[in-house]
Amino acid sequence: MSQVSSEPPRGITDHATTHPPQRANEFYHDAESLELSEFGELLVPSRKLGQGSAQEQPNYQDGNSIDWLREESAERERVRLLHSHRGLRGLLLPFWDASSMWFVIVLTGIGIGVTGAWLDVLVKWLADLREGRCDHGFFYNQPTCCSGFDAGEICTDWKTWGEFLSIRFILGQSLLHSFVYVTLAVLFAGISAILVKSYAPYAFHTGIPEIKAILGGYVLDRFLSPWTLLIKSLGLALAVASGLSLGKEGPLVHVACCMAFLLSKLFKQFRNNEAQKRRLLAAAAAAGVSVAFGSPLGGVLFGLEELDTFSNESDVMWRGFVTSVIAAMSLQYVDPFGTKKLVLFQVTSAAGDKWRAFELVPWTILAVAGGVLGSFLIKMNVMVAVYRRNSALNDWPVLEVVFASAITAAVSYLVVFSRVQTSELVANLFQECDINKADYHGLCNPTAMWENVFLLVVTALMKMALTAWTFGMMVPAGIFLPTIAIGASLGRAVGLLTQGLHRAYPTAWVFAACPADLTVRCVSPGFYAVIGASAMLAGVTRMTISLVVILFELTGALSHVLPIMISVVISKWVADAFGKDGIYGVWIAMRKYPCLPPIHYRDKGETAAHIMTPVERLVVLQDGCTLRDIDDLVKKHKYHGFPVLHGAELVGYVTRDKLMMAIEGLFSEDPMPSPERQCSFSDQPPGEEGDFEVLSGLLEAATMQLRKELPQELVVNMFQKLNLRYIMFTHEGKLTGMVNKTDIVSLLHMDFQHTAALSTPP
Repeated sequence: MSQVSSEPPRGITDHATTHPPQRANEFYHDAESLELSEFGELLVPSRKLGQGSAQEQPNYQDGNSIDWLREESAERERVRLLHSHRGLRGLLLPFWDASSMWFVIVLTGIGIGVTGAWLDVLVKWLADLREGRCDHGFFYNQPTCCSGFDAGEICTDWKTWGEFLSIRFILGQSLLHSFVYVTLAVLFAGISAILVKSYAPYAFHTGIPEIKAILGGYVLDRFLSPWTLLIKSLGLALAVASGLSLGKEGPLVHVACCMAFLLSKLFKQFRNNEAQKRRLLAAAAAAGVSVAFGSPLGGVLFGLEELDTFSNESDVMWRGFVTSVIAAMSLQYVDPFGTKKLVLFQVTSAAGDKWRAFELVPWTILAVAGGVLGSFLIKMNVMVAVYRRNSALNDWPVLEVVFASAITAAVSYLVVFSRVQTSELVANLFQECDINKADYHGLCNPTAMWENVFLLVVTALMKMALTAWTFGMMVPAGIFLPTIAIGASLGRAVGLLTQGLHRAYPTAWVFAACPADLTVRCVSPGFYAVIGASAMLAGVTRMTISLVVILFELTGALSHVLPIMISVVISKWVADAFGKDGIYGVWIAMRKYPCLPPIHYRDKGETAAHIMTPVERLVVLQDGCTLRDIDDLVKKHKYHGFPVLHGAELVGYVTRDKLMMAIEGLFSEDPMPSPERQCSFSDQPPGEEGDFEVLSGLLEAATMQLRKELPQELVVNMFQKLNLRYIMFTHEGKLTGMVNKTDIVSLLHMDFQHTAALSTPP
């Protein structure tokens, strides 16, 4: 009989399951025979009792984790049958199978490239609308309206709202400008929040933590729905244009994955094929980063480092590279910036400009500051998120967005550097002073150095506070661009101080490497902004290699890759001293997604016995139980599966969905089966088949069995490397305990006090 302990079992349940699995007819497609469809898809029938196949594919419900061993086994069988045909069919089916994948990849690359360009144009127009409008066309943004004017020439076609409405008094113009600025910010942010709250709750936030969990085996198809794609795109444009302290880079990864997921539904080979879906989503995620930053190589490395998707399969990396290139080509073809370049924030410098050894000192200071402030920003964001969940703000998400946007707009309007869009601010902070170009709000005025330093520090601190609160509200939000702006502001401030020090003491030994001619620039504050941005971004995300590549593709500062690398390494070392997880890992822990971080875990002498659930606390099935026992078990417990024992000896492991299918199969064949009829999970002699329902075919084909004396480190590594869902521990064939993926996730996050603080779905 089934043995159930009074204490809730810890080791066998899939804790991430928020929606209980449904009956078996919702897990499986009906079919009468095992065959290939016209597209080469393996069709698996609803299995009769004891005649199962390990390749049976469930239609996983949201909240479950996929069984990688079963998925990979089914994929191998599908490919084997696909290549088993002869003649023309044997040539066409594999070709169609491969072509389907590449067709989806090409369309995804083109789609996300065009969508990214469209979002750039829409965001720019909406943001400029807060400050004025074009005199000869309402739908022209400021760069398009002033495209016929030379650099430094006053554009008469673009008018502020005060000029457009012919208000002559300065006080009246100021009041009107601030009113329109704040009102449109609140309107844009409010509409974005309403759309997300009403139509697509999964469209809020960045989406990267959920993508990481999905690629790791978590099932969340509603996160990739058509409504989520639409609302994420439109809401993202409105949220960014409102001036909230957020960016569009991270959410574009989510948008790309939504596109790939929807396009995959056009082909049968991706249906119920979770392994293939994730290979496709990995390539789409790389394309999202490629479009967000204009960084094809950075997109591929982002998937390798942050998403941990390409470590075992080179073909996935190749598909990700192709998708990134196609997306970047599409973005450059549309050319939303009118520059004919992918570089978003190009760093300019004089010919032959180079960095000097003494600059390593201020750059190191920036790197240390980036690590400290990055960790502080994460802690602030966690505190705000936990407070939001446990306060009245959780019941009024739209109202929170409205008030936050009003405060952000009002405060930002008072500080000249934060009044413009974050992307425009970053672009100007990265630029070097040039007499042939207009001075950005006096940033190049040497007599106003201390005023500029003060405003830049105030801008950085203000954006830190606003970003900590904004990242997590009910709007699409990325954290890359605000973090870059914080670091760039601090970096530019340090650069101005270093430049001012050189001007004050040009003959000091520290500046011996500088040119003797004071008219030749020695210190480039724009490069300091790049160093500050890289340090701050490394402190927040804990990215390294991909971050360096993204930054030099983003800025074109190839000559300064070495200082960027140094700042990233130092910043990560400093940030790791305050906590190992970056912002995405922290949100995964708070939502308790079953995603194993790719960290190297080291135990302190503990063994698997310290983390396993002992057999006394497990819910098990005994070989020889009745149909009533099985029916009661699947109705009472929502766990993924149950160990099957014969006495104390382990027979195998059976999943709950297979048991449900078996029960329903019996009732469909015999409406009145005896509930006391015994079931056997062992092969019975032929003469006894009439006395038992033989269920041996329901057992999982691959069950990992280990000894409980093994080191914890080895057990954790096996879960990470093999994508296991559970491990059974036995001694002389007898079950002693069990550990599952959720237990390992809890072990790796045990030092984080806010684990599962946001585990309830939004």
